[in-house]
Amino acid sequence: MAVIAIESLEDPRLEDYVSLTDVALRRRTEPERGLYIAESQTVLERALRAGHEPRSVLVAPRWLPQVEEVLDGRDVPVFVGEEPVLEALTGFHLHRGALAAMQRPALPDPAALLADARRVVILDGLVDHTNVGAAFRSAAGIGADAVLVTPTSADPLYRRSVRVSMGTVLQVPWTRIPAVPEAMPLLREAGFEVAALALRDDAVDLADYAAAPPERVALLLGSEGPGLDARALAAADRTVVIPMLHGVDSLNVAAAAAVAMWALRPPRGGA
Repeated sequence: MAVIAIESLEDPRLEDYVSLTDVALRRRTEPERGLYIAESQTVLERALRAGHEPRSVLVAPRWLPQVEEVLDGRDVPVFVGEEPVLEALTGFHLHRGALAAMQRPALPDPAALLADARRVVILDGLVDHTNVGAAFRSAAGIGADAVLVTPTSADPLYRRSVRVSMGTVLQVPWTRIPAVPEAMPLLREAGFEVAALALRDDAVDLADYAAAPPERVALLLGSEGPGLDARALAAADRTVVIPMLHGVDSLNVAAAAAVAMWALRPPRGGA
């Protein structure tokens, strides 16, 4: 492990960390360069446990001993700089002390993820990285077997998604799928019933649906504003609703995902 003091913000080796607050830049470069950012020691630990490879680490001096322990002798450049210097480089305060530029892993084949799964979550059109991260954290904590992400959803490996999820986007199996109507043959071939969470007059109460659910359920969640579009709803096998009180029409999509996943969790110890 090479520990390198930051002497110039113009050092080309620091390019991965420049202007991390520029959302447009990160969306453009991360998929192309195979890069995502792990923020904090906890997230770095989870990334390494998931088998992801670090390109480099950026750290404040007081966090260096912990980062050295986490890296456990890996041959990775570790750039060290005082916090004002790091803030000038990245554009924000590193209150968690460390960032790691990680090599983005190849996404698994959707059919392989579905083969042994019983409960999966489909994120369709979620554009808020905070909601994506929160949905992944619920999937990890409650026990979804996989998360499927459509082309209109935000990147789960964007820095904010990873941070909000506390790194659980790195431990829950996930992959990209086509738009919902085009993905239906894949889901049906794997034996899944697709249950769309939506406000519709013909929707089934979640409690009633959860009382006798199919063996394999794919919970379909739509965007933060309009929800699922007409094509996705038409493709789904069932529409399910969480009844609300006191004039509230619905929950935040990440909260709704947690409630529905909890209700539909399979029994422990078998079907």
